[in-house]
Amino acid sequence: MAALEIKVNPDVFTQEMLDSIKKVEATRPSRIGADLRRMSAEEKDDVLRHFHPDYREDGFSVLRVGPNKGEKVPSELADLLEGKSRVLGVSVDVAHPDYDTDVLIIGGGGAGASAAIEAVNGGVRTMIVTKLRIGDANTMMAEGGIQAADKPNDSPAIHYLDALGGGHFYNKPELLRKLVMEAPEAIQWLNGLGVMFDKDADGTMVTTHGGGTSRKRMHACADYSGAEIMRVLRDEVINRGIQIVDFTAAIELVLDDRGQCAGAVLRNMETGELRVARAKAVIIATGGAGRLHYQGFPTSNHYGATADGLILGYRAGAKLLYADTIQYHPTGVAYPEQMLGALVTEKVRSCGAQLVNVDGEAFMNPLETRDVTAASIIRECKERGKGVPTPLGSAIWLDTPMIEEIGGKGTIEKRIPGMLRMYSKFGMDMRLTPILIYPTLHYQNGGLDVTDKSMTNIPGLFVAGEAAGGVHGRNRLMGNSLLDVIVFGRNAGKFASAYVPGVKLGVPTLSHVEKFQAELKAAGVQSKVESPLLLPSYTHGNPKFADTIKWGHAEL
Repeated sequence: MAALEIKVNPDVFTQEMLDSIKKVEATRPSRIGADLRRMSAEEKDDVLRHFHPDYREDGFSVLRVGPNKGEKVPSELADLLEGKSRVLGVSVDVAHPDYDTDVLIIGGGGAGASAAIEAVNGGVRTMIVTKLRIGDANTMMAEGGIQAADKPNDSPAIHYLDALGGGHFYNKPELLRKLVMEAPEAIQWLNGLGVMFDKDADGTMVTTHGGGTSRKRMHACADYSGAEIMRVLRDEVINRGIQIVDFTAAIELVLDDRGQCAGAVLRNMETGELRVARAKAVIIATGGAGRLHYQGFPTSNHYGATADGLILGYRAGAKLLYADTIQYHPTGVAYPEQMLGALVTEKVRSCGAQLVNVDGEAFMNPLETRDVTAASIIRECKERGKGVPTPLGSAIWLDTPMIEEIGGKGTIEKRIPGMLRMYSKFGMDMRLTPILIYPTLHYQNGGLDVTDKSMTNIPGLFVAGEAAGGVHGRNRLMGNSLLDVIVFGRNAGKFASAYVPGVKLGVPTLSHVEKFQAELKAAGVQSKVESPLLLPSYTHGNPKFADTIKWGHAEL
């Protein structure tokens, strides 16, 4: 196959950038093969404490009502958790549902699809509702790969220790154990469904390192891993005839008079019409919160990542866990501005690219854990003043030409073709010149607190994927998110379907919504923000649309 030809735009870089590139090129020969020192535990703690966004007190607010009253969460999330329900003042007849099913799954990404497949396998009626289309999810955006300890020099125990250290020892042991123990079988399940993993000529799966891993256990599909997995899961859901109601958001959970979860109030995203779904079990699989743009950061997340599941669960009485910890992926696109915040997969660093400052210095090992790497990049730019000036602020070089210096010509197109094509659209050839990166809001480490059966403290309410908290502790390792959506999506589907036969629902009610509103009033909280947010509002600086901003950072 002929190599991709890219028409390079000679004017894409400023003169300052070009001068810095010369320094990067000058130091490259000496950096190839260099053993870049790993940080000590004390050095990691120091850089996190001083530079990671999770440690900025001005980015958080203390919750005044609800199960986590007195705990801090990102201010943008607090606004929504303590926001005004979209069903207040609206007549909703929960006693006469428009849909009746056994298991209702809210969210159409990898976790939701996996849950649906296993729920159907359990012999129960299953329905997916998703506010966009099935597959419009962060799963689709994932690039680098999925972890599983299935090679002779590896084991689930080693995988457990890597993830436990990466999570700063806050991982819930029972969840982490299930994640690593079921990982090899999850890979085989996906392989059996038709996921096209990278393999050697003899069929052995290719595995690579990720940040914080002590073994090569990253399985990938080039750098389209999430898209390939989502393609197969979506086809499986459709081929099995599982009911899908798309462009329909859940705006409130329905409980019964016994405190059991009994369904949800739905809103058609096109017409605004409200519908009610009755269910004996509900699985929240709504994904992350990147589109809330915590602390003004750009995001790698898809358009619908607005923390809806956390709002629904919290208002119904479900507890949150580690909602104050967010993952900022160290390598988001910093330039050109058309791609600001887009993900540059960790696989680029796994293939050999180093993080280099304006003077051509490799200032850290490129495969430290994500939180440490992000904090170190912020320090290099803000404290040390060694960032590369761009029209959008300071950034760091990711020295991508190193990949082909190490692996040979054609390595980039073979291993990370998506990255190559993404940059080629803007006249940039990452085989020839380095690329500029800066941390981007990427992943919700915390979420709704669940047991190893994926159930919350509310009977019948299950959670899977990014909306659940605990498995990753306070920081997630690369490749454990795709693993999470498969292992715990399937887990939720299995346990929800097993739960259904023993359920006898009582009288459906939305009284918990009115009770929560009364708590807000008693606490002196007067929110004008409707929640869940559902979709973000962007004006791109056009004053014509300034009055359409209902929530969030106006400058975004």
